[in-house]
Amino acid sequence: MQQKITPFLWFDTQAEEAVALYTRLFKDARAGRVTRYPEGGPGPAGSVMTATFSIEGQAFIALNGGPMVKFSPAISFVVHCDSQAEIDRLWAGLSEGGSTQPCGWLTDRFGVSWQVVPRELDQLMTDPDPARAQRVMRAMLGMTRFDIAALHAARDAA
Repeated sequence: MQQKITPFLWFDTQAEEAVALYTRLFKDARAGRVTRYPEGGPGPAGSVMTATFSIEGQAFIALNGGPMVKFSPAISFVVHCDSQAEIDRLWAGLSEGGSTQPCGWLTDRFGVSWQVVPRELDQLMTDPDPARAQRVMRAMLGMTRFDIAALHAARDAA
């Protein structure tokens, strides 16, 4: 079954480069079909127009549409990670050439915003003990790249 909604990412000219990065960083990812601009199209004839790819079964389309549209942090991709090693690997790969922000946010070198978070973050932040949840929140607000052990230590601090 084809998914109902497919994220469509507008790049200037870096769609192929972005697809290569994303499919290299994520374990269950693959590049798909590439379409090229025809003669007389809005892009140089033969250059990549769109490239499809998937990450963890989620299909995406990347477009080389020119410089008139820019990415914004108003839309980001949340990546739920199962381990510190996964957080560290994705954080390093996605933030290289980009910028980092507090609370697990980063912008990759193409301008796409990502949130690289531990899968258990919501559970830690909604601990039934309000004092424990507040300690996790304070710890999270002080982090750029998430540190799972530090979040647990904050929760368990007396």
